[in-house]
Amino acid sequence: MSAHKHKEHLEKIKDAVSKTEELNENQKSDSVKRIEEWYEEDKAFGLLKEELLEISEYFEVLFAELGLSK
Repeated sequence: MSAHKHKEHLEKIKDAVSKTEELNENQKSDSVKRIEEWYEEDKAFGLLKEELLEISEYFEVLFAELGLSK
């Protein structure tokens, strides 16, 4: 995955996290913090997905909605 695509996916997830009602404020805050750290460090997207799934299983639904579940 290109760096541009990687960052585009992170922005989509961050935007969706901020809008969802499926996560409480602490989960949203923790998720956005992790996304921003991964954005800055440009780490593997698959590892971020695993970290976010530890916060909430809702991310499985979110990734599917955003077309990022593969």
